[in-house]
Amino acid sequence: MRVVDISELRLEPQTIFHADEMFTVLGDPAIYEYENAPPESLAWLRNRFARLESRQSSDGNEAWLNWVIRLPSVPSVPNDALIGYVQASVYPNGRAAIAYVLNSAHWGRGLARRAVQAMIVELTTHHHAHNFSAVLKRENFRSSGLLKRLGFAPANAEQASSFGCEADEIAYILERAEDLLE
Repeated sequence: MRVVDISELRLEPQTIFHADEMFTVLGDPAIYEYENAPPESLAWLRNRFARLESRQSSDGNEAWLNWVIRLPSVPSVPNDALIGYVQASVYPNGRAAIAYVLNSAHWGRGLARRAVQAMIVELTTHHHAHNFSAVLKRENFRSSGLLKRLGFAPANAEQASSFGCEADEIAYILERAEDLLE
């Protein structure tokens, strides 16, 4: 995995050394309005990050690619802060299931869209992914809007079922990532 530098952001391959700072980032209760829960402890998060450093599932069939999102130091933000993560499970058929989390203090500035787009470009150009999916709660309109701005469309019922969607979830797919490569 590579570090991905884009305008205003840096995606760093996630390691156990990010756990302490990410524990604070992931403690934001607004992140969990629709699903999941904050890490139960710093030790739990360190253990999870250590397991994910293998970069693959135990059977070796999925690539697990996780990046933390960092705001590089600039005069107005001198602390080089982590603000969230982007991640993907890449399957042998070239499909990548993606997810992302951004601390709510950074919502509404286009940072999540730029981070997800950069990840998709990286997955397309360096990890042989060619179509993408994301599953989220139907009520999560902020995340739905982000995916639509990137060119994702709602999956049909058969596709959604194959992604394991529950009744309160919706799946989005992106089959032509080429538009994001420009």
